[in-house]
Amino acid sequence: MTSIDILKDIAQRPLDEALALRSSLTPELLNAHPHHDNSVAWLLWHSAREIDEQLAALSGEATVWTAQGFDQKFDLGLAAHEMGFGHSGSDARKIRVNDADLLLEHLRAVVDAQLSYLDSLREEDLSAVIDDQWDPPVTRSSRLISISLDAVAHIAQAAYIAGMKPGAFSD
Repeated sequence: MTSIDILKDIAQRPLDEALALRSSLTPELLNAHPHHDNSVAWLLWHSAREIDEQLAALSGEATVWTAQGFDQKFDLGLAAHEMGFGHSGSDARKIRVNDADLLLEHLRAVVDAQLSYLDSLREEDLSAVIDDQWDPPVTRSSRLISISLDAVAHIAQAAYIAGMKPGAFSD
């Protein structure tokens, strides 16, 4: 197994984990706020958007959000590159999505884009420094791992919420 194969395995995990939640993703659950501002809808949307924006920065390609018309399909009234970083509680609560399949379709599209990007790389591309503002500098491989692990963490938060008893939810 190559490093790229491992990165592809990691890249697939956010989608796999989100798909495992599908049967519980009702509109009520998607938009519930269990004593927190981030709903399952926000967590799934943000997971896809953070992969998308960071991948676009790496690849030089347009975001899936705009290129595949997800900005129009979601119709959230957001700026083109908004992905949830820096959202206040009230900003996060404005992200309301009743269509679980749309959230999963968007996540699938960005994971597919990430897998395609990984297919375009060679092993030696992974050690390239892409951000020298950190100590140590960030390599392409470390950024790719970070993108996927952040998404997995948010999907895990969504899974935690999905496993809560309905009495735990508030609006």
